[in-house]
Amino acid sequence: MEFTLSAEQTMLRDAVRRHCQEQYQFHERLTILRRPEGFSREHWKTYARLGWLGVALPEDVGGFAGSWVDLALIMEEFGRALVLEPFLSCAVLAAQAVNAAGSEQQRRALLPAMMQGELLLALAHFEAESRGNVQFVTTRATRTSNGRFLLSGRKSLVLGGGVADQLVISARSYGGSDDSEGISLFLIPTDAQGLVRRTFRTVDGGNAAELEFTGLEVAESALVGEEGCAIEAIQQAVDQAIISICAEAVGAMDKVVTVTRDYLKTRRAYGTTLSTLQALQHRLADMLVELELSRSMLYRALAAVANPDRQARRKALSAAKALIGRSGRFVGSQGIQLHGGIGMSDEYIIAHLFKRLAVIEVLFGNSDFHFSRMLGDADARARTTSVSRQVVELAVLTPAER
Repeated sequence: MEFTLSAEQTMLRDAVRRHCQEQYQFHERLTILRRPEGFSREHWKTYARLGWLGVALPEDVGGFAGSWVDLALIMEEFGRALVLEPFLSCAVLAAQAVNAAGSEQQRRALLPAMMQGELLLALAHFEAESRGNVQFVTTRATRTSNGRFLLSGRKSLVLGGGVADQLVISARSYGGSDDSEGISLFLIPTDAQGLVRRTFRTVDGGNAAELEFTGLEVAESALVGEEGCAIEAIQQAVDQAIISICAEAVGAMDKVVTVTRDYLKTRRAYGTTLSTLQALQHRLADMLVELELSRSMLYRALAAVANPDRQARRKALSAAKALIGRSGRFVGSQGIQLHGGIGMSDEYIIAHLFKRLAVIEVLFGNSDFHFSRMLGDADARARTTSVSRQVVELAVLTPAER
């Protein structure tokens, strides 16, 4: 993989970084957090105006047909600044699912409105029992005598579900709860009769919702794409979301290391600055090692996107998610330890970085789940044992590289 950014990618990264530095200082983030919606509509309109909402969508719907690298560049800068806008839930998860599964008419009706900042979408797919398994769906879509669909079931931790205008809901038309076939997508307005939505804030300040369908009846026109054929579109959207949060975690870890380094250089104790103490230098060095290892795993995952072998591609994504998730928890916790009591304060950035890294570790399957999927465990949800880094390295390297 070529690690040198193109001129366009450098401009994109610099534009996102400049916006975050100028408009997303930590005190401004705290102000946005206190708003009822938990994000800034003004910033969201700015992202739309600059074209960031459509960076990974095709040109035929008004997007920029950018690569996964372009998306990772945006998410890494968002991770440094702890951006609160529903970019992941709307512009990545929901938009990619609609783009991959929807008909031409649906794509042209929904995606341009989303890219212009006029429509907020959220993908309601994961359930409490799925534990990261994308094809596990128990929500049912039953055809009625008049040709409509009756939805019944629940969805858990719907990212952006509390602020979305419309929901893209997965439901099983046929098959068992763990079958890959039979999963359909439906576009449902948030005020639909029979939809019960409970919104809440996640520990990192994000917006999410729990959904329950009680007698929710929808027309056949609500079906996104073909009935029972949505699993590939959902998997593609989740894969892109995994790459996105891995990049976001790398940005957040980089910020933790930078803030902690600067704090140790200025905080004085025992007649000297803390940065002169060798034990603390070693801790900071360990944090830097985990950061660079995570960055390398992100690069490897981005390189694997072009691999035509689906199993090898998914294994590389799982390896990155598993290792970056654990490294993020380590770097975040060490940052708090090195700051001492101030690190626990909600008025200081380190606590917010740690919370975001902790949430990223469990999104779309935690590290144990992805270690298991990477190693080929058929029942990944049941596997909870730890795997050493040596095993990870052996699993992701080819025989020639070993």
